[in-house]
Amino acid sequence: MEGDDCGFHYGDGTNETQDNDFPTVERSRLQEMLSLLGLETYQVQKLTLQGSLQITFDSMKNWAPQVPKDLPWHFLRKLQALNAEARNTTMVLDMPPDAWPAEKESQTEEEMIYWDPAEDIATDDIYSFSELPMPDTPVNPLDLVCALLLSSDTFLQQEILLKMSLCQFALPLVLPDSENHYHTFLLWALRGVMRTCCLQPPRGLGSFREDSVVLSRVPTFAFVRMDVSSNSKSQLLNAILSPTRRQGDCFWHRDLNLGTNPREIADGLVEISWFFPSGKEDLDVFPEPMAFLNLRGDIGSHWLQFKLLTEVSSAVFILTDNISKKEYKLLYSMKESTTKYYFILSPYRGKRNTNLRFLNRLIPVLRIDHSHVLVKVSSTDSESFVRRIRSIICSVARSPCRRMSVEDMAHAARKLGLRIDEDLEECQKAKDRAQKIIRKIKDVDAYKRDELRLQGDPARKAAQVEREFCQLQWVSEPPEKHRAELRRRFLELRVQQNGQEPTSGVQEFILGISSPSLGERQYFLRWMEWGLARLGPPRPRQPPETLLTLRPKLGGASDLNEPLWPEPLGVEHFLREMGQFYEAESCLVEAGRLPAAQRRFAHFPGLAVDLLLGGLPLELVDGATLSIPVRWVTGLLKELHVRLDRRSRLVVLSALGVPGTGKSTLLNTMFGLRFATGRSCSPRGSFMQLLPVAEGFSQDLGCDQILVIDSGGLIGGALASAGDRFELEASLATLLMGLSNVTVVSVADTKDIPPAVLHAFLRLEKMGHMPNYQFVHQSLHDLSVPSPKPRDRRPLLDPPSDLSRAATHMEKQGGSFRTQAGLAERQHVWHIPALWHGAPPMAAVSLGYSEAIFELKRCLLENIRNGLSNQNKNIQQLIELVRRL
Repeated sequence: MEGDDCGFHYGDGTNETQDNDFPTVERSRLQEMLSLLGLETYQVQKLTLQGSLQITFDSMKNWAPQVPKDLPWHFLRKLQALNAEARNTTMVLDMPPDAWPAEKESQTEEEMIYWDPAEDIATDDIYSFSELPMPDTPVNPLDLVCALLLSSDTFLQQEILLKMSLCQFALPLVLPDSENHYHTFLLWALRGVMRTCCLQPPRGLGSFREDSVVLSRVPTFAFVRMDVSSNSKSQLLNAILSPTRRQGDCFWHRDLNLGTNPREIADGLVEISWFFPSGKEDLDVFPEPMAFLNLRGDIGSHWLQFKLLTEVSSAVFILTDNISKKEYKLLYSMKESTTKYYFILSPYRGKRNTNLRFLNRLIPVLRIDHSHVLVKVSSTDSESFVRRIRSIICSVARSPCRRMSVEDMAHAARKLGLRIDEDLEECQKAKDRAQKIIRKIKDVDAYKRDELRLQGDPARKAAQVEREFCQLQWVSEPPEKHRAELRRRFLELRVQQNGQEPTSGVQEFILGISSPSLGERQYFLRWMEWGLARLGPPRPRQPPETLLTLRPKLGGASDLNEPLWPEPLGVEHFLREMGQFYEAESCLVEAGRLPAAQRRFAHFPGLAVDLLLGGLPLELVDGATLSIPVRWVTGLLKELHVRLDRRSRLVVLSALGVPGTGKSTLLNTMFGLRFATGRSCSPRGSFMQLLPVAEGFSQDLGCDQILVIDSGGLIGGALASAGDRFELEASLATLLMGLSNVTVVSVADTKDIPPAVLHAFLRLEKMGHMPNYQFVHQSLHDLSVPSPKPRDRRPLLDPPSDLSRAATHMEKQGGSFRTQAGLAERQHVWHIPALWHGAPPMAAVSLGYSEAIFELKRCLLENIRNGLSNQNKNIQQLIELVRRL
């Protein structure tokens, strides 16, 4: 959507014929809506994902929209926070005190009660009230979503749909745009939506699978309206998808706030939602995954969309009160369709005899019988009717029926002349380059060994030698011979690494991220991420309630190189390989073994920083060697300093905790970040992502950028008895917290703080560095249980026991009671409700979770602004701190 001529192909020209059917008045509605919402300036230069993540003054306010131009930004803020009320477009009128006429000084109380404003207005100014602030101009939520998507680039569209899916909102599939004469099928925008579901009755962890909704072939059922219907499609769909005792509002409908407001630009919108089973019989209304489509508007006015639905659906349900001659002709033209049709009628409101006459004619044409005609009137029992619809759907799904993925639907849409958002030339070039790499990966372990040669044993050995060398600085009189031997071994390993050449896969990756087009680089990374995620069969996923049960086993790992869980192949492995080439070359230059003029990889940090500035998290602590590649990270920060120029004042915010306690999800929800979530698919290392602060707010906040660090899987909860594992975790916790101005510690139990984190407190106190700490206790259980208030200042730790125990194990001495008590006083303890409202995968994010996360975010930003987060840094200071720590 980044230009008028972007390489789209319109098939057989059907779209050109369709364009001529739009009346002039219809073409102006879009411009009026965009102007009303303040989005007309974004039709050429689209809204971007990075722009939407900027920290502004509004990031600290729980503000309500007052004018229509506030609505898009309010929606984006709420959606970023996964707030289930994001679609509410109600505006709050905030009039200044002097907006209304002043009261007469002589008014009595009785006169004030019965005050007539007209008495205070001159006769020639009788219409002056028209100039006063008026109540909100109602905007239908579906119009808002359409206008915002039409004003966003493809990456922001993708983020919007991903967040909408987590809120269990129906997602736009076909986006109407009458102004520019085409409708867009949102294949690319839907690619980022992943769902985990139970494919059969639970038989352990293997019955849960995660996959993209775009690729799953499932039975699909379309619901459309013909002419007028007394029954609401959207309410019916919500009832079909929801368990009887808890109906959700996946599809926006007439009984919701502003649901009756007329749609100005959303008619012709096709929405899609899915049902995915959880494996719990009392919650699952269907035994298998299914897709549901909803066409907004009348099929007679949106024939192209209706034709698409008939070609992709297993069955189409048509809701109507009347079947006229016009509608009969439309349906008669579908006589070649193999789709099954069902009618839902309200005959008492329509022309009953006429309906029967046309239905009798349609029965042989559409190959239906009287069981395909359902009647629903006001006296019909709603629950029984919904059960009947579900029974029909299950019957169709059990029989041989059409099963299509969203990709398959896109092929059908392309043939009909709809524009496919994925057909952009940049997107297709990036896809081809990514597939060149992914097609060669037959076995992940073999690929890592043969193509990513500098990782594995060479990198681990170099990291171990460097770790031993660094530890010598704490020895009073280290043997010079031992120091020289370590230096010799280290250089020898780096010489071996530097003697290697980047393999074809690494070279192809470097070409992909070196493209001069920012869009092509971003497309390439997304294609790489999805392609690598799908290598082999879909990975088994754990149901959310079992995440904590594995932690005791993880804490017992003693081998430093033993993975805490199998690490999937990801983009970070290719960047890690680039980092190893840079590290090896830099070591040889430092040692005088290689002239600086002969460097080949000096430009690698610049390529990686481009990705960081584009929103990709970069690895700070290598997940394979559990060490920080100092030269590589230093090179990244130096390059970042050059790119940011005068806007390089930093605040560093880190989140630490045992995997499975929700820290990555917390960061993503709070700031719209992209840290990997879920133990079975997350990389092992620690990652950093950059959040820009808006120029107009940076002076007030006291920084230009916020560098957010996620500890990832580094803190496994090892006990002190685990020896080397505990010492390593404590060192890594000290490193991450030592770099930070603000540290969020995520725990699943108030007595379950990782011992390594407790020990890091003591180390940092001795260094005189104490970040602002926020402890977050997240509930990982059922959300129906009432939660305490989000914030509570009661003590989280038991200072005489926990802190002294952690100190004794490492320092062989107890921490002073002053230190322990002081830490307890500085604690800020947050109790966050459980993430899901209901049972995944059909659960939405709970409103309590979203609101509590916003309060935490507001508090963090307030602390930064008030200087409670320790002294802010510039990038040069951060580089020096990395070297010291």
